[in-house]
Amino acid sequence: MSTAQRSMPHPGDLLTRKRRVLYILVLGALTALGPFTIDLYLPAFPMLQKEFDVPAAAIQLTLTGTMLGFGVGQLIVGPWSDKVGRRLPLMLATSFHVLACVGAALSDDILWLGLFRLLQGFGAAAGAVVAMAMVRDLFGGKPLVRMLSRLALINGLAPIAAPVIGSQLLLFMNWRGIFWVLAAYGVLVLVAVAICIVETLPEQKRHAIGHNSISERYRAVLTDRVFIGVAIIGAMTFSGLFAYLSSSSFLFQEVYAFSPQQYGLLFAVNSVGIVAGNQMSSRLMHRLNVGPQWILAVTTTVMLVTAASIVVLDGAGAGLWGTLVPLFFFIMACGFSFPCAQVLALSSHGNEAGTAASLLGAANFGVAGLISPVVGLFGVGTATPMGVVMACTSVVSVLAFWLILRPRSVPALAH
Repeated sequence: MSTAQRSMPHPGDLLTRKRRVLYILVLGALTALGPFTIDLYLPAFPMLQKEFDVPAAAIQLTLTGTMLGFGVGQLIVGPWSDKVGRRLPLMLATSFHVLACVGAALSDDILWLGLFRLLQGFGAAAGAVVAMAMVRDLFGGKPLVRMLSRLALINGLAPIAAPVIGSQLLLFMNWRGIFWVLAAYGVLVLVAVAICIVETLPEQKRHAIGHNSISERYRAVLTDRVFIGVAIIGAMTFSGLFAYLSSSSFLFQEVYAFSPQQYGLLFAVNSVGIVAGNQMSSRLMHRLNVGPQWILAVTTTVMLVTAASIVVLDGAGAGLWGTLVPLFFFIMACGFSFPCAQVLALSSHGNEAGTAASLLGAANFGVAGLISPVVGLFGVGTATPMGVVMACTSVVSVLAFWLILRPRSVPALAH
């Protein structure tokens, strides 16, 4: 990127502070739609297993289906939004999500529930990918870091907060009520976008030279070594986090005898870690000019050490606290990682922001959807299977960081 390109103003620089806050709130609600869709019903897993009389692995497969739909949906919506603009794909896909929520709420069979969960994920994909693309349309350099850190905070906090909210909802409704709540949330997001968000991708940018076709956009992104490295690290980070999310309901409620509300409180405590990590990461990048790649150097190592600690301490009979303490620091490291991965993935791809965001999201949720059920296959009688999966994903992250991303070759962010 030339010096002239680095110094060019971006549309978002002209927004008032009030308008920026409004965009953060609405785009944040969009990014939260996917994680809430995936995780809001986690506390209801034992309830679903009892009602449908199926193994725990079958219930976990409904989570896998949602995540796979979320990943595939992003691959379609992202390039589509680069071609036709952001608002149309966003409105149509979110409407589809609302209908799928209604179908899930009315399901009377595990197969129908699994199908509608897949469709829910597909519809929710637009929120994540288009919100990130809109931010890249509006901002660059350090302002991009600030805005993406806000979205990463919500995107990282939502998977942790969703089970907390879900556990409280189960106090006065059954699992079907959770899907009605999701449908209502989708409607509110649609209304907010219709009223508050304008098109951020002008006509001329949809036909940038060398980026007229989907294949050209994919080529521009997939030939970027930094993007490939970050995509692998992001996918492994999400996979480690979702290995915990997919097994924690059974582990803490059945093995450690937590009530749904105690389980929700556990997620509230862990949310402190992810919020703290996200905000400290943003400050390091923005105020202290620490390159995001160097933050990832630390966080990938911390995730490996803490995941291994869960396995070792569980094997040594350390009990509940032997799982909770290293788990908290693993989740905090995830919070540090999320904004760094997004900044590195999008900073060099302004002309194909939707495609880059879609590939990053598809890698995160698609790979996590495939890996997280592995914990269920080995059982959730102890914390060891969860810790082993988290440790394996961390090993891949460390290798991708040093062998593919190669931090010393990453260009500095523009101011």
